[in-house]
Amino acid sequence: MDLVDLIAEKRFLGQEFLTWLWFKSDERGGTVYLPGTGDITLVFEKHMLLESGEGESHEKIVCQGLQSQLQEARTGLSMGKKLEQTRIHMELGEYEYHLTLKGSLFEFRSVKPPKTMEGSDESDDPAAVEGRILDRIGLLETATRTIDELFRLFLKIRISPEWRDEVTKIRAWINRAGAGQAV
Repeated sequence: MDLVDLIAEKRFLGQEFLTWLWFKSDERGGTVYLPGTGDITLVFEKHMLLESGEGESHEKIVCQGLQSQLQEARTGLSMGKKLEQTRIHMELGEYEYHLTLKGSLFEFRSVKPPKTMEGSDESDDPAAVEGRILDRIGLLETATRTIDELFRLFLKIRISPEWRDEVTKIRAWINRAGAGQAV
């Protein structure tokens, strides 16, 4: 099996991860507990891409709006569509990130780390420029490490006997949403 076939075969894992993460965030009002880190804020916002089918019957649905207005995306899940891409607002301590995460390739898009420097700190001095670059790299590493840790937590549950109970909870959450009930 070549790499392209392997990616196509395993793409469901990233889609399941995004759905699970949305469920976990919604379950606790926008926070997810990450062992070793504590509670982090994860709000799914403004943009979701759902997919279904393959080949000529492949469909994509873009759902946009505020978190409370993503009913269409929730209904799509109840119809068997898979969450492929989403915009996430993430808060780690005092820092706020905005990022788009694509499930099938586990690809980060348009990551916006928090601004940490004040206007007076933004000089053209080479040391200041280097400091800003290193600060930005560190913030981006923190964001990717956090998503990696969330994925690691998902995989730990996904391969354990706990997954059966987790799927039951996710299905109930999706069915409430598909029936138009508040979740």
